[in-house]
Amino acid sequence: MINFSYTLIIEATEEPDFFGFYSPDLEGFSGVGHSVEDCLYKAKWGMKEHIDLLKEQNLPVPRPNPNPKIIIQNEQKLEIA
Repeated sequence: MINFSYTLIIEATEEPDFFGFYSPDLEGFSGVGHSVEDCLYKAKWGMKEHIDLLKEQNLPVPRPNPNPKIIIQNEQKLEIA
């Protein structure tokens, strides 16, 4: 069972011990970790802190995703035009 309220995307980089993560459901939420497990741990607590911060600042809190996913993929490099 996925114990997240929002989708989480974890991206592997060329470095074997460096991963980035973010949630497309939570604008402004992102982080880094040293493994997939580290990202999951940091994201779980980071999402809670992010939501608490939004509430403290009287900003809108996105509704929980009824079908959250955890996606692990290679880093999506941005192309500069």
